[in-house]
Amino acid sequence: MRWCPAISVGILNAVRILFAAAPGYGLMLPIVPLMWAARAAGHEVLVATAAEMVEVGANAGLQTYDTVPDRDVWRELIDSVASDMAGTEQAEQDDEPDSPFGLFTLTMTERTIAAGRAFGADLVVSTSDHAAGALAAVALDVPALEVGNRISWSMRDPEFRAGRFAADDDQASRTTRTELGIPDGRPRLVARVDPRVPSMGGLVADETDPRDGVAWWPMRFVPYNGGAMVPDWALARPDRPRVCVTLGTVVPTLSGVGTVSIVLEALAGMDVDVVLAGGKADLASIGDLPATVRSVGYLALSSFLPTCSLIVHHGGSGTTASPLHYGVPQLVLPSFADNHMSAERVATRGVGLACQPAEATVPTVRELVDRLLNEPAFRTAAGEVSAEMATQPSPATVIERAVRALD
Repeated sequence: MRWCPAISVGILNAVRILFAAAPGYGLMLPIVPLMWAARAAGHEVLVATAAEMVEVGANAGLQTYDTVPDRDVWRELIDSVASDMAGTEQAEQDDEPDSPFGLFTLTMTERTIAAGRAFGADLVVSTSDHAAGALAAVALDVPALEVGNRISWSMRDPEFRAGRFAADDDQASRTTRTELGIPDGRPRLVARVDPRVPSMGGLVADETDPRDGVAWWPMRFVPYNGGAMVPDWALARPDRPRVCVTLGTVVPTLSGVGTVSIVLEALAGMDVDVVLAGGKADLASIGDLPATVRSVGYLALSSFLPTCSLIVHHGGSGTTASPLHYGVPQLVLPSFADNHMSAERVATRGVGLACQPAEATVPTVRELVDRLLNEPAFRTAAGEVSAEMATQPSPATVIERAVRALD
């Protein structure tokens, strides 16, 4: 067999990359394209996550490891938030985290480290809000790449950082360090990544973080909402405007579908086709859906957003970023967490409008939708942001830079 230098060099340069991901759709899905990029470049990839994201990762064609096989920590988090919203008192525990995601730190870190050690990780890639990844990099004594997964905020933003601790410097992280014997200190970062466009708070070019001198790199957001068997109707733009309505995977669980009912009633009186991506939400309380509504359950937004004229949603980070990629205007009805920050970014850039759910009456929603469909400034701005995103470095470029930084 003839020896091929090019192939041999590629194999020798391959590294083993551990992706540590928090177990929520909006937390892990934004970095799946980065995982794909690493695998396509010939690197070995292992995803350490938990709960439903283990199956999601496997279905995305990735080798995925369950860090908490005996518990559904995502459901535990949602139940805890629901209890807080309802004012339910819970008995305090000695290891109770002082931030919601602290639960993931307490439960996921040990097996994330074990997986990385058995895998022989050369690099850990994790998001800014997932301390288990940062702690694993310290414990394994390997470099790390910190990736932003939000359109709403980044740890680059001084106003966001003010008064906040690093993800791996809360009580849950300190408890975990002590229990697992993890040394003090932050991981050796090759860089931090901000996936936002400059006009929405992102990087114009590389920057140096004033806190520690670590480089910030820009990266193009590539939407991933899951795979899909694409139906015929999704491929063609209809004769009248198509409007997508979704409140993500969390809002219906915590707040019900009352807002969806109002939106659908408002749209029923307009000359539009509606695609309701309700996921697993119980829609029984809404009653019979209008004839103009196509209910699709959980269907990847990317499969039909290109033929939409508008999306109405809750302000989740991935749900906000996906229509930006396709140049689709947005109406955001922010619920909690960083949803309000997403809504503010959308409204400030002019790619859409925002309305508080408590103020979302049928006449108000109808007026806002009418503006978004008929005032060209919103589609123009959305198109500008889409074009801006296309000029940013791809996930493949970021992976290449990160691997080169290991030399």
